[in-house]
Amino acid sequence: MKAAVFYGPKQPLKIEDYPKPQINPDEVLIKVAACGVCHTDLHYIDHGVPTVKKPPFVLGHEISGTVAETGANVKNLKPNDRVLLPAVLTCGTCEFCRIGRENICKTMIMFGNHIEGGYAEFVKAPAKDIFILPAEIPLEEGCIIADAISTPYHAVKNRGKVRPGDTVAVFGCGGVGVNLVQLCAASGATVIAVDIIEKKLDWAKQFGATYALNSSKTPDVTKDIRKMTNGGVDIAFEAIGNPATMTAAYNSLKKGGRLCIVGYTDKEFPLSAAKTMFFEMEVVGSLGCRPVDYPRLIEMARIGKIKVAPLVTHRFPLDKINDAFDTLRKGESLRSIVVMQ
Repeated sequence: MKAAVFYGPKQPLKIEDYPKPQINPDEVLIKVAACGVCHTDLHYIDHGVPTVKKPPFVLGHEISGTVAETGANVKNLKPNDRVLLPAVLTCGTCEFCRIGRENICKTMIMFGNHIEGGYAEFVKAPAKDIFILPAEIPLEEGCIIADAISTPYHAVKNRGKVRPGDTVAVFGCGGVGVNLVQLCAASGATVIAVDIIEKKLDWAKQFGATYALNSSKTPDVTKDIRKMTNGGVDIAFEAIGNPATMTAAYNSLKKGGRLCIVGYTDKEFPLSAAKTMFFEMEVVGSLGCRPVDYPRLIEMARIGKIKVAPLVTHRFPLDKINDAFDTLRKGESLRSIVVMQ
């Protein structure tokens, strides 16, 4: 089969003939329809963040496709079923899985990190982890539900705990941030989008932001937010992974507010212990999505409660995958997908 193979940091992916996966009795072989292009992959390619599986191997963790073959023990799926693979597989038995926090499973396995990913014509997965993708959701564009939408869903519903009537600020309106915006809006919140790029603010407004603030055009965006909200927002999400932005998000909160960190960085950011204690502030992290939440999220997409297809602004064939990453680096795409021909 054809695959885009990762040989290590600072190198383009190489299109090569690659061994087709062989399934065991409990697994399913998936003919990949599309795979989303994610900043996580850029961490591996551009910044040298280590992967568990050592190169060469195949990246890509936002995968949709159709069932090509089922193992002897598989009863819940059949050939040609339209399916979505979660970005991460969980064990179901560790202490975190047993209390419903499977997204921080002790032995989690991520496509395109621990195991072969979706920038290939075929990928295999355990049958127990696969979700049916309804006909109302486009098969190719639907791949981004696996992470670009599921990660914000978990952040909004389970960590940020957004409720109807809340006022929310979203710092960073790229692929993850825009979905934080639309999921907060779908939850009944008033959303303030913050970014330094006008195109991203326009996207945020298209997906439900009530207000859009360009933080590069104001001396202190947190002061602006506190003024327009009469004291600060209930919840702030940071979707960039920048210590300065995390500080700004924290400072935009009202008393008793909650900061939810969704963006990744290995750097620290300053936090006022006095303010956190006196004002009962909360700071929480958010990682991925729990398996139990995927059916709810897929149903929201099926009935049109959230938009999926309009999020995909660029499509690339497999042999143009490095162009897809260049587009991501330049900030020109809301979400790109690699489509198998």
